[in-house]
Amino acid sequence: MIGVAPKETSRGGLLKALSANEAVAEAVKDLDVDVIAAYPITPQTTVVEKLAEYVANGLLDAEFVPVESEHSALSVVLGASAVGARSFTATSSQGLIYMHEMLHIASGLRLPIVMSVAMRALSAPISIWNDHSDVMNVRDSGWIIYFVSSAQEAYDTTLMAYRLAEDPSVLLPVMVAYDGFIASHTIEPVSVEGRDAALDFAPKRVTWETLDPKNPVTMGAITSPDYYYEIKYQQVDAMKKALERARDVEREFGNRFGRGYGLVEGYMVEDAEAALLVTASYWDNVRIAVDLARKKGLKAGALKLRLYRPFPREELLDSIKNLKVLGVIDRAISYGATPSGPLAVEIIAAIRERSNVAVQSIVAGIGQRTVYIEDYLKLFERLKEIGDRGERPDTTLFYGVRA
Repeated sequence: MIGVAPKETSRGGLLKALSANEAVAEAVKDLDVDVIAAYPITPQTTVVEKLAEYVANGLLDAEFVPVESEHSALSVVLGASAVGARSFTATSSQGLIYMHEMLHIASGLRLPIVMSVAMRALSAPISIWNDHSDVMNVRDSGWIIYFVSSAQEAYDTTLMAYRLAEDPSVLLPVMVAYDGFIASHTIEPVSVEGRDAALDFAPKRVTWETLDPKNPVTMGAITSPDYYYEIKYQQVDAMKKALERARDVEREFGNRFGRGYGLVEGYMVEDAEAALLVTASYWDNVRIAVDLARKKGLKAGALKLRLYRPFPREELLDSIKNLKVLGVIDRAISYGATPSGPLAVEIIAAIRERSNVAVQSIVAGIGQRTVYIEDYLKLFERLKEIGDRGERPDTTLFYGVRA
């Protein structure tokens, strides 16, 4: 696809060869974002490089602010959002952790910032390769979090992210997370809709409280115990509303553009006895593994968790209702927890009173340790054994680690 001229799609958009990083930048351009601030970090950098190019070439009328750190990047877009600007930043790994303080401030101030995260392992030791340690470290910072598995989904979800974040019943910041290098630098055909269609779907309108000299307000001031709890509970309530609105936004997007995802995607789970739940780029290979497992007589299926915060409990319960056993693959470690897969722990808690499905926590792919299709097949075989024996695992399988 490299070097191929864009082609018009049947719905009036253009088909372009883009990486996930470039697809996010394309969506930000189409959405006519006002302020972009960023600090370069591998493998995020090409997102903001492309946006800087758009601004320099006059394709995007925005203020591009190069800063001295990721903490400053989020501070800049936080300030921009506070005065009513549509704002964007991007980061990865240590950069996301460096932002940690400002993540809580952005959500606490109810500012609809959107940020892409090219997920990457955390130090020490230094690793520039992919896993999900960075996003799992900030999962409780009050941001809506999407995991996406392709460049097309990265483009589409960025459009949906602004629509959701700026909804007056939500007003929370959103992360669009995808696998560093695996998705961020892989070129794929992507249908882009253009500015008119993007802004028709997610129109620019200030729906949140802003700083205005003509109408002075105070934001983020010190708050006594008499009020702090209630203010934080407003974020809890906003997340509940965000789940309902996320369903609506997905449906509206599908109706308008002819592409849909759902909050939890399923593949051949209707009659499956064992399924693997994955996130982000593992989705493609695990579906191939399901096909191969079926040829071997295994009743296998696959699930992809797309929306992580707020957690789509009802969609998950509906997806697993016919299973005997669910394997949950985490690419992060919750040290000292039992099980040690953070996503598995959350799923066990979410379904325990309403499902008899056994859950096997699996940690794999740490530091981008390769997981092959044949590895998924081995996991399906193990899940079948668990289901046949009626076991209820309470430990984590650290798959692929050399002991």
